[in-house]
Amino acid sequence: MQKAIGPDSTMQSKSPINELITIRDYIRWAASRFNQEQVFFGHGSDNAWDEAIYLVLSCLHLPWDVDSAAMDARLTMEERKRISMVVDRRITERIPLAYLTNEAWFAGIPFYVDERVLVPRSPIAELIERGFTPWLCGDEVKNILDLCCGSGCIGIGCAAAFPEAQIDLADISTEALAVAQINVDKHHLSRRVQVRQSDLFANLGEKEYDLIVSNPPYVDAQDLATMPEEYQHEPELGLSSGADGLDCIKAIMRSAGRYLSEYGILVAEVGNSEAALREQYEKVPFLWLDFEKGGHGVFVLTKAQLLQHQSQF
Repeated sequence: MQKAIGPDSTMQSKSPINELITIRDYIRWAASRFNQEQVFFGHGSDNAWDEAIYLVLSCLHLPWDVDSAAMDARLTMEERKRISMVVDRRITERIPLAYLTNEAWFAGIPFYVDERVLVPRSPIAELIERGFTPWLCGDEVKNILDLCCGSGCIGIGCAAAFPEAQIDLADISTEALAVAQINVDKHHLSRRVQVRQSDLFANLGEKEYDLIVSNPPYVDAQDLATMPEEYQHEPELGLSSGADGLDCIKAIMRSAGRYLSEYGILVAEVGNSEAALREQYEKVPFLWLDFEKGGHGVFVLTKAQLLQHQSQF
């Protein structure tokens, strides 16, 4: 488990702590360093300024929407050392910021994360916030499965969107499930959200779900070999899915129809492997979704569609 961030005497050769005084100073300095060192952004932010704001405010235990007047507040020496240390690690070790702060936000909810799970970043968050309309009606949704759950962010987000539903969080990785359980406990959801170790559907019995939602491994071999250094800190088990990135989603589609209720749906993300999936299954009526906040490679299939085309998967 990632240890909490603490002050460290190991600093850069030219420490800024005697010259930078305020929150605003450190945000500007961090953003400049990120740009200078060409840090890669892809785990919650897409630019140096937003990354710097999140890093500095997280180190100070302040919310994103802190009063702008606080930007000129003077920092203690302990706070300056803490921020400087985290900025230095972000740059030199190329560790995603969420692992340094042990926190990531998804669908408006904070989650504990460490290097046992991927950093939450799926566009499925937008579907959760909309209650998966028009396919689902909130009061009628009784059982939901978050398959390949990782940190549990998708399933726990669904628990907030569907307050009457029971949620199963399933993953093959016991390490990932330990993080998911932390988040279940963090949000006081143990009565409605269960963590289940399973290789896809293998240990789920005969239960039927109104919604199966999955962000499975889908990175193909070529992309995996060329990903920025930051991704090397994430578990390969959560990323890699064969030469074309489709090994896992094929297995899901072969079985998902049997685990859906009569009007249930499968919602799955395949990211950059969308093109390969379209090409291999031209006759399957995938509904590919658009997102206002960005993102791609998410499809919807109904139970009837999955069963009709089951022999092709």
